[in-house]
Amino acid sequence: MSVKIRLTRQGSKKKPFYRVVVASSEAPRDGSFIEMVGTYNPMVNPAECKFNEERIAYWISRGAIPTDTVRECLKRSGLLTPKAQAA
Repeated sequence: MSVKIRLTRQGSKKKPFYRVVVASSEAPRDGSFIEMVGTYNPMVNPAECKFNEERIAYWISRGAIPTDTVRECLKRSGLLTPKAQAA
């Protein structure tokens, strides 16, 4: 079972808000997840990303792979190390 750090959509029509979750790669986008580790709000300028840094570091050390959008948010927040960027 491969684990990913990805977004799950919340919010209403035309007002998206996302949770950053750790989930199995086989689970559907808005389906079950292992743990919620942050939020992402693309409606403000600049986009707002909040993370639980300890849990992000834990899951990355365990081999969880962030999706492209989450990876960019982690880079902007300074939570992604060069070793994790190569994955």
